[in-house]
Amino acid sequence: MSFVDILLLMFSAVLIENFIFSRFYGCCPFLGVSEKPDTALGMGMAVIFVMTVSGAMTWVVYYGILVPLKLEYLKTIAFILVIAALVQLIEMFLRRFVPALYSALGIYLPLITTNCAVLGAALVSIQEGYSFIAAVAYGFAAALGFTLAIVIFAGVRVRLQFADPPRAFRGFPLTLVAAGLLAMAFSGFSGFNFG
Repeated sequence: MSFVDILLLMFSAVLIENFIFSRFYGCCPFLGVSEKPDTALGMGMAVIFVMTVSGAMTWVVYYGILVPLKLEYLKTIAFILVIAALVQLIEMFLRRFVPALYSALGIYLPLITTNCAVLGAALVSIQEGYSFIAAVAYGFAAALGFTLAIVIFAGVRVRLQFADPPRAFRGFPLTLVAAGLLAMAFSGFSGFNFG
């Protein structure tokens, strides 16, 4: 892949094929951690780190270990182990150096291990046959798209606190309607064609 191809891949991963709004990966932390913009940004930064590093490490594990040993069928298990190890490193770091963010993320931090967006980025990179650089760039861009989505949605949810909707829409139903409207707004990018 050329440099321009990688930039187009990254643009596509952030806006056109956004993991939250197009693929619907990672909806649990998207809905659970998006109540405050600062917490959403902290989750986004953790996901950026995990998805970028896991993109590199899972590519190496797949092409360096699984393919030569003809164990490709173990990729999902191997990728989950790599992601779990990375999340443990982040959890230890945050607990030690940023305890406020660690407590704000709560249960959602360990859930990054099973966040389908993180695993999905690694699997899509392998499925599409990306090179090492493209896999890392794709992981970073997909995580950037996730962060963009969760931070924008956190801002929307802050505004929703001042809304006075009908009783049937109060709370989580209004949150889902807002998420749907935001997904519709992002679908406007789907008309871009780079082929």
